[in-house]
Amino acid sequence: MRILLVEDDPSIAESLSDGLIATGYEVVHAATGAAALLVVDADVVLLDLGLPDMDGRDVCRSIRARSDVPIIMLTARGDEFDRVLGLELGADDYVTKPF
Repeated sequence: MRILLVEDDPSIAESLSDGLIATGYEVVHAATGAAALLVVDADVVLLDLGLPDMDGRDVCRSIRARSDVPIIMLTARGDEFDRVLGLELGADDYVTKPF
C-alpha cells in the first residue's frame, strides 16, 4: 500500500514515515501542497492542513475532485468547525495533533 504523507514539519514527517515503513507501507512524502498534487497514485493520503504554500483544505478539495482515494487529515486545528469543514470537503477522517 502506498501512502502519500503531506506534512511540512520534518520531524513529524520523519517519525510518521519511519513508523509506516517499519510496518510495511510505502511512503511518499510531500512537504508542500503543490508537491502533493503532483502525486497521482497513492492508496491513502495523510494530509496536514498547515502547509507553507497553500491550505491543506485546498489540497483536499483538489484531490477529491479527481480521486476517491481515502484522505485522513492530520492537523493541529481541533475546533469543531475545522473538523466539520474538513469532512465536508471530502476527508474520510480527521485526527488532531498530537496523536
